[in-house]
Amino acid sequence: MVLKIFFPQCCNTADSGLLVGRWIPGHNSAVVLAVIHYPFIPGQVKKYLSELQSQTQVDLTVLGSWSMPKEGQEGMDSFLKDLSTIFPQECWLQLSREIGKRGFTCQVVQNNGRLLQEQKNGDDKIVLIHYDQRKVMLSQLHPVQDVGQKSDVEASELRLVFQTVAQSQPLFLLDKYDDGPLKLSHWQSEGREASIIAELLKQASVPVCIFLTWLLSLWHWLCSFRILHLRPVLFISSKLSTCVQSGYRAVHFKTVFSPKKAATHMEFMRYSTWRVAKELQELLEWLMGAPAGLKMNRALDQVLGRFFLYHIHLWISYIHLMSPFIERILWYVGLSGCLGLTFALSILSDIVALLTFHIYCFYVYGARLYCLKIYGLSSLWRLFRGKKWNVLRQRVDSCSYDLDQNTSDTALFPLQLFIGTLLFTILLFLLPTTALYYLVFTLLRLVMVLFQGVIHLSVDFINSLPLFAIGLRICRPYRLAEGVKFKVLCQEPGTPLHLMMEINPLKCSSVLQCYRTPTYSCYPKDSWAALCKKLFVGELIYPWKQKTAKTD
Repeated sequence: MVLKIFFPQCCNTADSGLLVGRWIPGHNSAVVLAVIHYPFIPGQVKKYLSELQSQTQVDLTVLGSWSMPKEGQEGMDSFLKDLSTIFPQECWLQLSREIGKRGFTCQVVQNNGRLLQEQKNGDDKIVLIHYDQRKVMLSQLHPVQDVGQKSDVEASELRLVFQTVAQSQPLFLLDKYDDGPLKLSHWQSEGREASIIAELLKQASVPVCIFLTWLLSLWHWLCSFRILHLRPVLFISSKLSTCVQSGYRAVHFKTVFSPKKAATHMEFMRYSTWRVAKELQELLEWLMGAPAGLKMNRALDQVLGRFFLYHIHLWISYIHLMSPFIERILWYVGLSGCLGLTFALSILSDIVALLTFHIYCFYVYGARLYCLKIYGLSSLWRLFRGKKWNVLRQRVDSCSYDLDQNTSDTALFPLQLFIGTLLFTILLFLLPTTALYYLVFTLLRLVMVLFQGVIHLSVDFINSLPLFAIGLRICRPYRLAEGVKFKVLCQEPGTPLHLMMEINPLKCSSVLQCYRTPTYSCYPKDSWAALCKKLFVGELIYPWKQKTAKTD
């Protein structure tokens, strides 16, 4: 039998007293949480532990005694051993440490009077596991188990140890510096002196804050209105500290978003729009000729080219008409950048969608025309093979075209085949011209969709990024525990094996996987095969729309 005793590292030099903790149910282990110093009254100890049990819902009890010999306490060991009759337990731990030695002497007295102690060649073993109580209390062992869900597998011994220390926080409110009848040693006992220094620093920082406030008010009086542009950005940058662009705009805010700069940005946008329109016009003129040496249907080519050129002229006129309003809109858009990087990226995506609306219209016109011809050719091809599309059953059925001499529609079927042949020939020879325009505008549309997709993925990544968990992993890696590792502290003769339990931090990839916030992702719902099929037949590509019914 191996008895594992989890002992807090902060209690190695505690005064003699009682060990308070919990026996792990289902395991041969005990967790020591604190040491109650001598002198104490056993009745008050029992009352104190019963109050803690009602608060923490943890079965806290007296595990045994802790002896740290000092001058004037020669008979302390025998006194503490006799307390096992007042605090009856199945196993009574007797831990003692001699001055100058690193290891502890451990004895376990059972109810039957048997003495369990460290034996080299026997079956009984005692292992003392030292742990950092503060880190174990603040850490979260992964994978996290929901409290409300009942797991079929029992909790592991290590998880029960972590839960016991985490749920016993009310025990750490009382320490050896309090004036009460009971004085305890635990992880918080050694931090009281540091808290006094922190309080003194807080009091000393009050005059410094007053002086800084006076300097800011003086700067506000000197700069008058200009500081009003800087104040929101400084506030957002100091409070959020998550937007990368805020630090840049905090310095250059009044120069970037002044009315003069807004006019400059408007001129740049107007020139960019004109340049894009000019490139589209040259592209259409190239398509209206003999693109790449291909011979197109001249009549249809001229009609389509002039139709798209007319839309380009309409778009340029629209931009010139909306220029005064767009300048003011750009100025307010620049102010909205203070709301964060994701907000600015979303507005950028909307601006790109508005400025490339004519390209979207070209894509819709070309796709609809190309889709109409593809479905027309497929219907006429079924006509030649004696097939037809059943709208009610959504399938292709056979259709008989035999001539019935008894009916009056004798000449209907040859006429139907003749007209179908003419239409199939016309659509087939006009298809290359339409397909070329569709191919060019689809490529332009895909470039815009790819650019907006990158922006949406960036916004989704920023919104779902667990900044707090990443900060904990960098600054305090023990807060996110993946497991523990043990190293041997000492193994002296006559003393049990002493191990040191250290926390293994969670991997960065596991942090992102566990704590990433679910968002409305913009990932495509269709596969690559479905996307290529839609592009081939000319269906419109909508990330938010899924076609469920087939049309003919």
